[in-house]
Amino acid sequence: MPTDHYKVLGIDRTATSDAIKAAYRKLARKYHPDLNPNDKEAKVKFQAINEANEVLSDPESRKKYDAYGEHWKHAEQFQQAKREQGGPSQGGANTSGGARAGSQAEDYEDLFGNLFGGRDGQRVKFRGQDYQSELYLDTVSAYRTQQQTLTVNGKAIRITVPAGVENGQTIRISGQGGPGMNGGPAGNLYITFVVADHPRFKRVGKDLFTAIELDLYTALLGGEVMLGTLDGTVKLKVPAETANGTKVKLKGKGYPVYKQEGQFGDLFVTYTVKLPTSLTERERSFSRSCPLCVQNPEP
Repeated sequence: MPTDHYKVLGIDRTATSDAIKAAYRKLARKYHPDLNPNDKEAKVKFQAINEANEVLSDPESRKKYDAYGEHWKHAEQFQQAKREQGGPSQGGANTSGGARAGSQAEDYEDLFGNLFGGRDGQRVKFRGQDYQSELYLDTVSAYRTQQQTLTVNGKAIRITVPAGVENGQTIRISGQGGPGMNGGPAGNLYITFVVADHPRFKRVGKDLFTAIELDLYTALLGGEVMLGTLDGTVKLKVPAETANGTKVKLKGKGYPVYKQEGQFGDLFVTYTVKLPTSLTERERSFSRSCPLCVQNPEP
């Protein structure tokens, strides 16, 4: 029995594109092979989920699927053949009611039999189906070029992930999709990256943003602070009388630029001055005559 892509994603035929996307992401995370390494059933379901999303997420392919069902990829050939025969160019397997519907279904199956079997001894070649997959990375791992292995349709595919990929970015791997029919070319594999946020650094394109806390003593008199970056630790010189909210730029300390080796964005650091709290009465008396003494009271 042909697979019903709508049932695979758990949605009805009137579902919006946002509903399709939400259903796919939820199921893909649940059945992703990386999260179910020894579950063969999960791999099969993940493949079906990817196939259903590939068809229904694209308005054109969804329209063809709604009209022709499992034969949607050959809709254009069907319409062309119907025109050559003088019949209607629209319609398909999803007909209903009466003897006419049965006649259409028979004509439909006969026509596709001719397409697959060929005319005058020649078989029609069809390109294979495109596959879609997701690859989950964190901000630190996406900072450097790396090798990753994905399992797609039961096949392990090793790829090189260039440094600097962004969340939501999609790349194409030619010829790694479904096999062609009757000697046709294989489809392509489309991989979408899901890059998790970093707890300390906010990424905006090639630039990074973070904040560092200064004590009042360092903010007023100046000093040095250490900052851990994605590429090691750097020492920052803090000028005297640094105001709360002051921003500094560390050139070239941001994120690598995708497929531009040696090119990096900038790192922007915001200083937040921490005011002393829970002062004792003795510290308060010192602060009235010498605010700096709060940080370095006399013994």
